[in-house]
Amino acid sequence: MVHVLSSRVLLRPRDPERSRAFYGGDLGLAVYREFGTGPDRGTVYFLGGGFLELSGRTAEMPSEAVRLWLQVDDVAGAHEELRAKGVDIARPPVTEAWGLVEMWIRDPDGTEIVLVEVPRDHPLRHRPGL
Repeated sequence: MVHVLSSRVLLRPRDPERSRAFYGGDLGLAVYREFGTGPDRGTVYFLGGGFLELSGRTAEMPSEAVRLWLQVDDVAGAHEELRAKGVDIARPPVTEAWGLVEMWIRDPDGTEIVLVEVPRDHPLRHRPGL
């Protein structure tokens, strides 16, 4: 069995400075650490219970098979704030059939990010037997 001590999602942006402006500025993610120097330095952000690392550079478009799922406390508030910042809103907030409120955005390279709000009365907020 593998004993996992930590985890992070790795993204290779096409333009690291632009991606840092998006994740650190537009989304407001806090920096955990940086390594290297200059415009291609690596940056690791806090991402709820994990981390997001932007490092390296690629000319490739991101895979459509990859999505980031970020739980937030207020999707409607995030929608207004991100729209005002000019973030690419792929789909405004919608209450899904399964009860979660979801909004889809794209980072500067086109990676899709799902912002999710779990309503107070949703079963994900309750753990049976506790």
